[in-house]
Amino acid sequence: MKIFTTLLIVLAVGLIAYNATLLDFNQFFEGDSAIAVISILAAACAIMLLVILRVSFQIKKKAKR
Repeated sequence: MKIFTTLLIVLAVGLIAYNATLLDFNQFFEGDSAIAVISILAAACAIMLLVILRVSFQIKKKAKR
């Protein structure tokens, strides 16, 4: 599970990096730039959820001991 979550986090960071190249700071909330902003926020949320999942598994493992 650790490898899977790490892989998904790396993919989400890659999506953030790709969408950052699509941003147009002159027209930030128009056209493709708006889609890029939404995608960056979605990838950031996915990273946070995956980190929470990893922490919950660590807590579960410690609680079993």
